[in-house]
Amino acid sequence: LGEFVLMPSARHLAQSKGLDATVLAPGSGKGGRVTKGDVLQGIAQNKLPALPVAATAAPAAVAAAPVAAAVAPLALADLVAETIVTDGPTEDVTNSKMRQIIASRLTESKQTVPHFYTSFQVELDAVLALRKTLASEHEVKVSVNDFVIRCAALALRDVPEVNGGLVAGGNAVKYSDSIDISIAVATPTGLITPIVFDTDAKGLSEISSAVKDLATRARDGKLAPHEYQGGTFSISNLGMFGISEFSAVINPPQAAILAVGGGTPTFKPTPYVEGAEEQASPSKVTLMTARLSADRRVVDEPTASLFGQAFTYYMNQPQLLLL
Repeated sequence: LGEFVLMPSARHLAQSKGLDATVLAPGSGKGGRVTKGDVLQGIAQNKLPALPVAATAAPAAVAAAPVAAAVAPLALADLVAETIVTDGPTEDVTNSKMRQIIASRLTESKQTVPHFYTSFQVELDAVLALRKTLASEHEVKVSVNDFVIRCAALALRDVPEVNGGLVAGGNAVKYSDSIDISIAVATPTGLITPIVFDTDAKGLSEISSAVKDLATRARDGKLAPHEYQGGTFSISNLGMFGISEFSAVINPPQAAILAVGGGTPTFKPTPYVEGAEEQASPSKVTLMTARLSADRRVVDEPTASLFGQAFTYYMNQPQLLLL
């Protein structure tokens, strides 16, 4: 059994004194193990012999081995790690012509256009309620995105400074008289932005029909160039893909783009009423995050804030869209 009959404290004490405590077995500990008390008693009674020379010399020899090994220089070949292959087979797929153009334009936009971002949260409950009413009572089916487009058009009408772009050369800003909103549509060959012309003059049903027609023809590759080249403002909505919020890249020469996420149910705290016996419970609302990316050379922060306030106002008062 050797040292296994010794309790750790007993072994440490005996080895520090250079004594062999295994002769005290069986000890007073559990299973006959020798305890520290047994060793102290053995030392007092002079019953413990000295450890053998080999046992005391072995640790010194072991300790010397790493020192000797450390002195010996290692060859560079000994330090080369084995190469481990972690990737599987790959395939390079050439981008379509449209994707190459998109990549080039958006890269140029991020490199040359000073983007800044303003985010605002919009309650969707009024829009959802009106949408339900239109469908059940009037058999008019419109999407939340149609409301977003209509509200953005009216906000651009109220804040025309966002409905512009930088003139080539960068020495002047051009504001457009018409509000032509580009709608980002994903197609098999890449992202395309067909335009809803004179958006502010169209009602919800007209916007809905126009967007459906443009999106269908965009996916089929049947858009005419003038239907996707130009525009004064862009909207990219990823809410239907489960995205809650994101930042979009400006599409030059436009000065701004609105990135729209999906609605998220949340609880809205109610104001505290001083002296009331009972406080109102928090209300459940559906919040949508919209983020405006704007060109700082054309739009400043106060102007972006005004646009956000106007957009939020129309979204919270959707009945105004029917006038």
